[in-house]
Amino acid sequence: MSNVIEYKDKLIIHPGYYIKEVVDASGLTQEDFAKRLDTTPKNLSILLRGDQNLSLDIAGKLARMLGTSVEYWLNLQKAYEAGLAEKQADEELVLERVIYKHLDYKYFRQYFEAPDLPRQTDAQIKVVRETLGISSLNVLKNPDMAVSFRSPAGTMQEANIVRANAMIQLAIKEAREMAAPKYNKRRFEEAIDFALTLTEKHNVFFRLLQTAFYNAGVALLVFPNLPGSGIFGATKKVGDSMMLMVNDRRAFSDTFWFTLLHEAGHIVNNDLGISFEGDLGKTEDAADQYAADKLIPPGEYEHFLAYAQRFDELEICSFAKRINRDPGIVLGRLQNDGYVSHSNKVLNDKLKRKYHVVIREV
Repeated sequence: MSNVIEYKDKLIIHPGYYIKEVVDASGLTQEDFAKRLDTTPKNLSILLRGDQNLSLDIAGKLARMLGTSVEYWLNLQKAYEAGLAEKQADEELVLERVIYKHLDYKYFRQYFEAPDLPRQTDAQIKVVRETLGISSLNVLKNPDMAVSFRSPAGTMQEANIVRANAMIQLAIKEAREMAAPKYNKRRFEEAIDFALTLTEKHNVFFRLLQTAFYNAGVALLVFPNLPGSGIFGATKKVGDSMMLMVNDRRAFSDTFWFTLLHEAGHIVNNDLGISFEGDLGKTEDAADQYAADKLIPPGEYEHFLAYAQRFDELEICSFAKRINRDPGIVLGRLQNDGYVSHSNKVLNDKLKRKYHVVIREV
C-alpha cells in the first residue's frame, strides 16, 4: 500500500510518509535510524511504505527520539484512518446503491416511520441501514444472514434474498423489543391448543393469541409484506425466547391460521428458519402436516369427507361448528385437497375473512 493515497482532490497521508521525511533529513540510513529508534530495519521499512499502522510503542519512541509529543504522531495516524474510512465508506455506498434497488423505501416510510426523502437515494440508504441495524446493505445479500433459508440459496434470486433478510432483520428487532420470557415448549403447546379456540373470534383473537404465545416465550409478529420477499413466515431463537413471524400477504382466515400453525410446528419440531413460497422437503412436509392436523382433526375430517352430501355452505358451516373452527379454515382445506375449486367466488366471499392484524401500523 502506498503511504499517500489521492482521493476526492485530497491526499490521505500515512504517518510513514512523514517518518520517511525525518529519516531522509537525518542523513542516516534506514538501518541506522531503525537501530536508534530501537526497532528492526524490516519493521521500519514496512512502516515507511504505509503497510503497517503506527503503534503506540513506535509513536512513543519517535517522540522521545525527536523531542515531539506522542499525540502529534498518533494524530497523524488518526487522520490517516479517518480519511481511509471515508474512502471505504464511499466505495461501500456505491455497492449499496445496487442492493438498494431491490428494496422499496415506501415500505419503511409507511410502516417504520422513515422520513420522507424524495429522490435522495443516499439519504434513504442511510435511514434503511439504521432501521435494519446493519453496517451495510451489502450484508443482505448473504443467505442465512440471521435465519436459515430452507430453500437452497442457489435457487433464489438476489432480490428475494435481500428482501427476505430485510424483513427478518425488522422482525428480530421487534422481537427483541417485545422481550418475551424464556421459551417453554410445554406452555407453547398449550398456547397452540388455546389458539385453536379463537379461530371464530375474528375481532379479538390476535391480542389474546399474542399474549398466550408471549407467556410461553414466543414473540408473535404479523409483519406487512415486503413485495418480492417470498416469505410466508419465519422462526428464530432470540435470546432465551423464540420469534414467530408470519407475513400478512395472504391474511385470509384459512391461510393465516395455516401459516401460523405451520410456523408453530417448526418451533415445536425445533426446526427454525424461513418458510418461502414453494418450499419442499421433509421439514416443510412435517410442518404442513402438523398445521393440517391441528386445524382439523384427521378423524373428524375423514368422517366429514365420507358422509357429506355435498361441499356447500351449509355442510361446511355445520362441520366447522362441530369442530369449533372458522368455516373459512374448512373451505381452505377442501380447496387445498381438490374437493372445492379455489375460484369458487360464492363460497370464498361468504366464508373467507380478510384479516388486518399487522403488528406495526403508523
